[in-house]
Amino acid sequence: MTDRIFYEPSKTSHGLPRDPYKSCVVPRPIGWISSKSKTGIDNLAPYSQFNNLTFDPPYVMFSSNQDLDGERKDSVNNIEATGEFCWNVATWDLREEVNGTAVWLPEDVDEFERVGLEKEPAKLVNISMVKRSPIKFECKYYSTLRLPGNPPMGSVDVVIGRVIGLHIDKSVLTDGKIDLSKVQPIARCGYHEYVVVRGDAMFEMIIPGDPKQLVGLEGNAEQAKAFVNGDHAKEPEVASAPSKG
Repeated sequence: MTDRIFYEPSKTSHGLPRDPYKSCVVPRPIGWISSKSKTGIDNLAPYSQFNNLTFDPPYVMFSSNQDLDGERKDSVNNIEATGEFCWNVATWDLREEVNGTAVWLPEDVDEFERVGLEKEPAKLVNISMVKRSPIKFECKYYSTLRLPGNPPMGSVDVVIGRVIGLHIDKSVLTDGKIDLSKVQPIARCGYHEYVVVRGDAMFEMIIPGDPKQLVGLEGNAEQAKAFVNGDHAKEPEVASAPSKG
C-alpha cells in the first residue's frame, strides 16, 4: 500500500474517477482571445492555457486543442490568416459571458453578438475588443508551434503574439499600480472549476539579493534599459524586508 499515485500519461492508468492532470497546474490565466475572420466576422473565445512569455518586448501565448473532428479552432485560423488578435482580461463580472463564448460554434457566428457583449475597436489592429474588460492587449501574430498529440483532441496549436498596445482602465488603478482587487480576474483550475483573485487572497514577497535582478521579475522594461545605459539613478524601489528583531 502506498500513499502516492504515480502514473505515466497515455501509458498507465491513474486509477482515479477523473483525469487529474489539469488540476495540477493551477491556477491558469484565461486567454480570452478576440480575432476576426478573413471575411470580417468577429470571434471571441477563452483558452485556459495562456500566459505571457517575456516583457521587453512583451509576448503572450495561448494553446488551442483541435476539436472533436480533428479541426483547428477558428481563433487559430483567423489569427494566422490576418496576423493579429487581442487579449481581453476575463473578470468575475464577465464570468458568464466568458463561459458563453466557450461554446463551439460555426465560424460564421459572432460570439460578441451571441452573448450580448459590446465591442470596442482596437487602435493598432483591425480587431474588436470586449469593451467591459478593463485590461486589453493588442497583438501581432508571431508564430505557431504545432504539438502532436493523440486523437481526437490531443494535438495543439501554441500561438505566440507580440503585444504592441495595452489598454488599462484607470478605474482598476490604485496609486498608479494595477489593483487586482478591483480587476478581480478569474483563472482556470481543474475539471470545471475556476478561482477569482481578490485582495484578501494576495500577499507580497520580495526576493532577497541584488535589487537589479528584480527588474526582470517585475517586468520593468524602462528600468532594464536604464541599467543597460548605466543610469543607476533608476534602480528599482524595493520595500525593505521586515525586521527579524
